[in-house]
Amino acid sequence: MEVDTLGTMYLEYWGFDRFPFDNVPDPDFFFMSRPHEEGLTRLIYAVERGKGCALLSGHIGCGKTTLSRVFMEKIAGGRFDIGVVTNPCADSVDFLKDVLYQFGLSNGPRSKPDILQVLQQKLIDNMDEGRETLLIVDEAQLLTDETLEEIRLLLNFQLSRRFLLMVFLIGQPEIIDKIRRNRPLEQRIAIKYSLRPFNLDETRKYIFFRQKKAGGNGNLFSKEAIEAVYDHSEGLPRKINHLCDLAFLIGFGSKQKIIHSQIIKEIINDGTVF
Repeated sequence: MEVDTLGTMYLEYWGFDRFPFDNVPDPDFFFMSRPHEEGLTRLIYAVERGKGCALLSGHIGCGKTTLSRVFMEKIAGGRFDIGVVTNPCADSVDFLKDVLYQFGLSNGPRSKPDILQVLQQKLIDNMDEGRETLLIVDEAQLLTDETLEEIRLLLNFQLSRRFLLMVFLIGQPEIIDKIRRNRPLEQRIAIKYSLRPFNLDETRKYIFFRQKKAGGNGNLFSKEAIEAVYDHSEGLPRKINHLCDLAFLIGFGSKQKIIHSQIIKEIINDGTVF
């Protein structure tokens, strides 16, 4: 059986237009839980108030990247020039080169003083054009102490008490300890938020939401199945997606009409999810 045919049969069997639990950071499938709403609100407040630096942390799979994509969609438009560094380089000079590249300066200089001069001019040009410059660093836990110090120095680009560059750090909880080692940088982070996993009620609503968003006519998970998903996933969206997607695949293969807890338990016992 061809892959495309299997996928089509999967969707037709369950009555979906799209796969409801794909593990991709799709803003269209963003579920506005209480923690995600609070995180999004703080990011928007930080950028609207020109707070200089903000931090969003959370464990692997809790939805940080998806939230950041939704955030960028919310502020998209002529007012903001947004650069996104998704895998920050370990070397601080290479990091600065990447920053230039993300702002469209692909043929930038090589030396650090020249890089900073070009970047500062870019920030001033944006300001003259009435644009705010925002740098988003995803996977910020990969930043070295040296590179975090460079970020602190970038925040010194100010004019008339206004930050020429705003920096938003998004990463796993390890970034918190790294920042604490740089007290001057920590003091410059005006907005901080740690994204927590879903509770059981939020997990239930999330599973309902994803099915509806994919074109489904109703919920296909039993109450006990949802509880089993929550217990194993610990409320992490990425784990929920993986478990629910496999449940639909197995349910399709065995011609089930609803996802019962036994299917979830079989997947867990098989060791196919971690």
